[in-house]
Formats: sequence, C-alpha cells, structure tokens
Amino acid sequence: MEITRRNLLSAVPHGAVAMALAPVSVSAQPIPSLTSSASQSFLEKAEQLKPSLNEFVQTPLALVSPVKDAAQALGWRIEEVGDADAIASRLLKKGDTLIIDFGGHRVGHLSFDIENIGEAIGAPVRLRFTFGEVIPDIAEPFYPYKGWLSESWLPEEVVTIDLVPSSVRLPRRYAFRFVKIELLGLPVGRKIALRNVRAHALTSATGTVPALPKRLPADLHEMDRVAAATLRDCMQTVFEDGPRRDQRLWTGDLRLQALTSYVTFPNNDLVKRSLYLLAAFPREDSLLPANVFEYPRPMQAPEFMLDYSALFSVTLADYVDATNDLAFGRELWSIALAQVRLVGKMIGEDGGIRFAKGVTAFIDWNPKLNRDAAIHAVYIYALKRVMTLAKKLGLLAEVSDFPGDIARAEAAAIKAFWSSEMQLFTSGSKRQISMASQAWMTLAGVGTRKMQSAALLNALRHPDVIQSRTPYLTHYVTEALFVAGHNSEALKMMRAYWGGMLKAGADTFWEAYAPDNPRVAPYNDFHVNSFCHAWSCTPSYLLRKYARQIG
Repeated sequence: MEITRRNLLSAVPHGAVAMALAPVSVSAQPIPSLTSSASQSFLEKAEQLKPSLNEFVQTPLALVSPVKDAAQALGWRIEEVGDADAIASRLLKKGDTLIIDFGGHRVGHLSFDIENIGEAIGAPVRLRFTFGEVIPDIAEPFYPYKGWLSESWLPEEVVTIDLVPSSVRLPRRYAFRFVKIELLGLPVGRKIALRNVRAHALTSATGTVPALPKRLPADLHEMDRVAAATLRDCMQTVFEDGPRRDQRLWTGDLRLQALTSYVTFPNNDLVKRSLYLLAAFPREDSLLPANVFEYPRPMQAPEFMLDYSALFSVTLADYVDATNDLAFGRELWSIALAQVRLVGKMIGEDGGIRFAKGVTAFIDWNPKLNRDAAIHAVYIYALKRVMTLAKKLGLLAEVSDFPGDIARAEAAAIKAFWSSEMQLFTSGSKRQISMASQAWMTLAGVGTRKMQSAALLNALRHPDVIQSRTPYLTHYVTEALFVAGHNSEALKMMRAYWGGMLKAGADTFWEAYAPDNPRVAPYNDFHVNSFCHAWSCTPSYLLRKYARQIG
C-alpha cells in the first residue's frame, strides 16, 4: 500500500526526540480501549451513511495544444487549435495525437465512440490516454520518473480496443481537465474517428454554494469559486484527500474539509461517516490512525501521527458545534478523550516530544521545519476544544483534570519556546523560527494576545523564517493572522498563496505550492503531485468566517 507522508517524515528531525524527556504533568487517567464490537458497529454505521454519487455528463470545450512559455508559472500555456466539433471530424492514423480541453477540473470517467473510417480495421486499436489536471501533465513526458511514490500513480492508461466500431467507457476514475489521446496501434492505411467524447463527473456534493458578500473584491470571489470546486471534487464516498492520488481519508484533511463543507456544500452525514471510519481502527493503545483505506474494504493504514490524533478530537468538537448532534458527540466521546490523553503522554516539559513507538507528526511538508513548538500548541488547542465539547455534552466531570493540564502545558510552552528578546516563539535546540510555531501558539491561545500578535508579525518580517510549503499549514497561518486581528496580512497571504495558484492557472487548488517555487515537489517529482487537494479548499471557509474583518 502506498505511503504518502510517512517516508519523508521519518527522515525529519524533531528536535530532542532521542532525549529522555520529562512529560508534562498530566493526571493519570485511564485510557479506555475500544472493543472489536464497537469497531464493527462503527463500520456498519459508516456503511449506512455511504452516499450515492451524482454524475454529471460534460462535453469538451476545444482541441488544444500546449506551448512552452517561460513567462508562465508552470512553464506552459494552452492554445486552442480547434473547437469541440473538430474532435469528431479528425481522422486519426497511427502516431496521431489530440488533446481535449474540458474547460475545468472534474473527477470521473471518460467515454467515447470509436469508429472506423472506410475499410474495416481488422486488428485491435491501441490508444494511450494521459489525464491532465494542469498543462505540464499533458505537455511534459512522465519518464524518466524521479519520484519516490509508485509511478503507477501517474495519470496515464494504455487501452486496447478489440471491436471497432464500439462505445467505450474507461473503467478507472481520473481527476482531469485535459485528456491527451495518442494512437499507438492501428494497421497501416487505416483511420479511425473518436466521437461523442464525454466526461462523467462524480461527486457527493449537492446544492449551490452560498454567495460571498458582494462587497468583497472580484479576486476573492474567484478564489472562493475555485476553493469550492476543490472541495466538490474531493467529496466522494468519503472526504478524500486527493482524487488524483492517494484517494483516501486523512484526519488532517478531513478537519479542513468538514469546516469548509459546513458553509458551502453541507453534508453532515459524510462527516459522520468519515469520523466513524477513523474511529473504527484504533491500535492496541487506542491511538487512532492518521488515515484509513476505504477500498476494497475499510482498513487501517500504517501511519499514526500525533497531531492528527489530536485533531480527530477537534474535528468531533467542530461537528457537534456545527450540527448540535449531541448523540453522535457522546457516541465518540470516549475515543476523542482518549486521543488527547495519549498525545499528552508524548509531550515533554522541556519542549521535546517523546514519540510512542510507530508515531510521527506532520504539521507541514517543509523538511527544514522543527515541529516541537507546533505540536505542543496543537495539544493545548485540542485540550481546550475537548473541554468545550465536554461542556456541550454535559460531561465536564470527565475532564476535571483538564484545567490543570492546560495551565501546566501553557506554562511549559512559554518556558520552552518563548523568546522575550525576539518577541516570538522558537522551536528546537537551535531556536528555529517558523510560521508554524507562531500560528499554532496563537490558535492555542498560549500567552497574551499581545505576545501572539507580536510573534506573528515578527516572524513574517524575519529573513530566516521557515515558511509553509502546503496549503494545509498556510490555512492555519492565515487563520492565526485573522484571529490576532492582522486582517491585511491575512489577506495578503491568501492573495500571494491561493491567488498565486490562480495566476498559475489553477482550476482547483493544489496539494503543494510555494510562491517562490510553484513547482515544489514533496515526492521528488512534480508530475505525481495532486492538483486538486482537500486541504487546499479552505479559502471558502476563511472568507465566510472572517468576512466582517475583510474590508
């Protein structure tokens, strides 16, 4: 099974991980184990909530050709070479290629009719299909492939069609805007035509996204449109992290998708289904996996991440706040409580992290990032959110130890990470300065608002600050800026980051992006990146939640 985050993280230093760490003093509360019968019950309930997918049949926009252009962020632009009607009129012989533009991103299948022109073909027809989310997919060769993920994720397919004429629907699902078709095999002198080419877009999203306030600038409306399209195409039978590659349920992505779904394409049952699936697969110590596979049957994936375990509890709290579904909150309460207690056992008073066996952390893709301060803050954030959940569920007696745990964890964070000289939070033995540390400390409410405000601004201005390399962390940095009242800086970040993707031609927002390196490649090969990725959908959430702060 493909591992998409663990390999990189296993090579990333986490500060004083190897030290004998003193854990933050937390009450020695028992952590309940989840019985197999409970797991089976969760799986059965998840299956009952499995949505039907809506299918939308779409016709091509045009025939196009990629043109190399150094002025473009990804190095290419598209030129139209024929309208949609020209597809059916093209008579194709062996060696011919055509590139179809559907005019926007979708997730689904491709169908077409294949017809012989003139004499019978007398042999199978062999075609290569390349599905492109962005222009480089159909403009650049995939090989030699340099990535450390399996090359089987590359969006290409060789199809042999035995019977001509016939109607064909490719069985695999793809994420695409462009389709390049190459005619690899056909007897000399014979020709074919491809007609009635159609895309069959699939999503479990329904309804129309509520409009942003009209007073907001046009570029933010466009950002919202593309962000909502990103969520739409990731809403399948779970909240997938990326429909092009990975195609599974990750806790960190789910949290951001759910927040965005509540204000765009509300699908509370899909959130419940996703939480049930994650809750069904604890390991022996009750820690939940960072992700699960959905097919061929739901099963536990091998990654366990400290911050994602904490965010499971946060996601449940978010859900109950959004829906007031108290019964569901109580059903998963013990699991959510177990996650923060387990995470607390791995947090050191000196700022280091004592990872349990088989556990890592994510925070962001940046390989230079020291994660200690951010992880500490995520833990505090989760403690506070679970406290609010307990109050809403009438279960405050079960977290009577939390106020003391929060106070001790905050004091430890100030002692370990706050630099009164620089007026910001640092991380690790080398006192690294990163946006991750400032963002999570702000969101967790560590220190005074004055401290948080200064930390964010001082980090933004620091020449050596470690920046985000993913929309995932950029979301939390942006939200922290809004929370601290730095509205102009938050908008500036959104325009530089998601707006930068728009300028680069994004129809949906990407898995990885850096303004100084639009072709950043976490897996060592740009062509295996995902260009419609769940954790990039949050402008639609941010623009609604903080609309009053946007002038």
